[in-house]
Amino acid sequence: MINSIWKVLIADDEPIIREGIRQSVEWSSFNMFVEAEAEDGEEALELALKYSVNIILVDLNMPIMNGLSLIKKIREQLPLCKIIIITGHDEFTYAQEALRLNVTDYILKPVEPNKLNEVLNQVVEELESDTKQDEFLEMASRQIENNLSILREQFFNKWINGTIKNRESIINQLKFFDLPLSSPKHILVIQCPEYVANKPLLSDKDKKILLFSIENITSEVFDHCSKVSFRDETDLIIVLLWDSISENLYNIVKMKIKEYLKISINIYIENIENDIGSIAEGYENCKKKLVSETTISPIVRRARHYIEKNFTDSDITIERVADNLQVSPVYLGRIIKQDLGTSFVSLVTNLRIKEAIMLLNNTDLPIVQIAEEVGYDTQHYFSTAFKKVVGVSPNKYRKNPTFINE
Repeated sequence: MINSIWKVLIADDEPIIREGIRQSVEWSSFNMFVEAEAEDGEEALELALKYSVNIILVDLNMPIMNGLSLIKKIREQLPLCKIIIITGHDEFTYAQEALRLNVTDYILKPVEPNKLNEVLNQVVEELESDTKQDEFLEMASRQIENNLSILREQFFNKWINGTIKNRESIINQLKFFDLPLSSPKHILVIQCPEYVANKPLLSDKDKKILLFSIENITSEVFDHCSKVSFRDETDLIIVLLWDSISENLYNIVKMKIKEYLKISINIYIENIENDIGSIAEGYENCKKKLVSETTISPIVRRARHYIEKNFTDSDITIERVADNLQVSPVYLGRIIKQDLGTSFVSLVTNLRIKEAIMLLNNTDLPIVQIAEEVGYDTQHYFSTAFKKVVGVSPNKYRKNPTFINE
C-alpha cells in the first residue's frame, strides 16, 4: 500500500527562501507534508534522521555543514530519500558535483513555483514507483518463504529423477537453499509399511501428521549434518546427506520412530559418488531395494533388525539371534541366505566393516580401538576380516581410502 503522506524537510539558511518554498506549493495535492525546516546542514541532518523524511530540499551554501556534505551523509543513512538541490547561478558547478550523488533534480534561485511543482510531481512518481517495487519485492519474498518447502521439493525431486542435469543450475539451486555446493554423500529412502498399508483409511490430516513426524524425528537425529529431506511423488521420504555418518544413526532413527510413533520404518541407503548424475542412480537403487524388500519374510526382517542393533557386540551369534526370535539356528541361517542372498556371518561382517570404514574416515581412533568399537575381540581378527572385504588392511585404507572395493 502506497504511503499516503510524504514527509518533507526544507533546509536553507535564509528564512525568506524557506518561507517562499513553503508558501509556493499546495503540499497536500502531492500527498506531502512539510515536517521540518533547518537553517544549517547539521540541523538538517539531525531532523532528517529524526523524522525519516522522504524528501529534502537543500541549499548547497549553508553554515556549519554545507549542502554537499549533508547530501553525502543523507545518501549513507537515508538512501531512499529524494534530494532536490536549491542553488544559485554562481553555485552551478558545485551543483553539478552534487548531481553525481544521485540527487533527483536541482532548482535555481529564485525559486519559481511552476518549476518547483514540476519537480515535486516527478518526485512523487519516483516515490510511488519505488514503493510499488518494494511492496512487490516484499510480496514476492513472502511468497517464496511461504512456498519454500514446495520449491525445495520440486527441485530435489527433479534432481533425483535425473531431469535436472545442468551443473550450473544445480549449484545455483543449492546456493538458494543454503546447502553445500557439491553432490551429497548419501541418499536415504524411508518407507513406512504401516503408512502404505493404511493409506486408504487415513485422513489427509493424519497422513500429513504421520509423515511430518517421521521427517521431524529423522531431522533431529541428523541434526549435526548438512542435509535436506523431502518427499517423492509416492510419499517416500528422501534424505540427502552431505556428511559421512555412522550406520548406527540409521538404527537410532528406526528406534526413535518405533518409540515415539509406535510404527516401524525401512531405510534404504546408497552412497553417492562425486558425480552429479549418480544421485539419480542412487535413488533408483534405493527403490530397487525397496521392491526386493517386499519378498523378504517377516522373520528375516526381524533378524536383520536385531543384527543391525547388536552387530558391535562381539558375542553376537546366529544361535543368540535365533533364540531371540524363537526359531532354530539352522532354519534362520537358511532363510537369511534365501531372502538376502548372504550368510549370517557375512551380514554381520559387512555391517562391522562399514562401521569401521566410517570410523577410519572420520576419527583418529587407533586401529585396536576401532576393532573393539565394531565388535572384534582382537586387532588381528579385525584386520583379517577388513582385508578380506576391502582388499587392503585398515592401516593402508586409512592412508588411501580409494582402495575400498564397493
